[in-house]
Amino acid sequence: MNPAAKTLREMLNGSAMVLAPFVYDALQGKIAESVGFEAVYMTGFGTAAARGFPDLGLLTMTEMVENVRAIARSVQIPVICDADTGYGNPTNVWRTVREYEHAGAAALHIEDQVWPKRCGFLTGKQVIPMEQMVPKVRAACDARSNSDTVIIARTDALAVNGWDDVVRRANAYRDAGADLIFVDGIRTAEDLENYASKLRGLPLLYNGQLKPVPALAQYGFKLTIHTATFLAVYRAMREALTELKETGSVERTSMDDDFRRLIQLLGVDEMDALGKKYNG
Repeated sequence: MNPAAKTLREMLNGSAMVLAPFVYDALQGKIAESVGFEAVYMTGFGTAAARGFPDLGLLTMTEMVENVRAIARSVQIPVICDADTGYGNPTNVWRTVREYEHAGAAALHIEDQVWPKRCGFLTGKQVIPMEQMVPKVRAACDARSNSDTVIIARTDALAVNGWDDVVRRANAYRDAGADLIFVDGIRTAEDLENYASKLRGLPLLYNGQLKPVPALAQYGFKLTIHTATFLAVYRAMREALTELKETGSVERTSMDDDFRRLIQLLGVDEMDALGKKYNG
């Protein structure tokens, strides 16, 4: 059993909103843990981007599970994971949940888009009928080998059909057993207000950064996955590479300190001690 799943469930049962920053690899997960985050979110957008692809349903379940495993084995905190549409019908969803659990996921979300899916903030999305998604949610819940694994049902119906359909789907997915409801594509302050008010009483996940975290907590969300870190990584890397290309160097201020902190984070001292133990 994955103790991180129990930890996450206990946090979600508490009164405080859980905050999980976007990460797409093990190093980012370790950094997040080291600065005090209690959970991380394995972004599907970032997982695809790190492999050179857009988030258009181009990665397979195997590739996603591989990333789950890499991140989960590198941290002690819960890893919340994107599982796209579950990669097929309810039987496929059942297997997806088992594979994600075995890889170390504490939670995963499946969505009601058609396959191949699109990033939740891109145009051109399509959703399957609610009646096809409900059995997938039930299958995801039934598939759990660990009762603490958190199943999140995501709907992308807002951009496609509007709030009335979102409300209908959210309640149906909750009735089917989903632990959390995730409405993606919240773009404006009005969307945020509608999300909190129209689905009041349901356990909700928010994806975004429309307001500072303390303000978001006032809406009653159980979990927020925060996108800003992913874009900050992209910006910082692009700026450093641009500086190197244009000037022939990258500003070295604190670089030595950064390197020492990095090797400490990666456990160089622990590995050296292990080597001495066995090599004499």
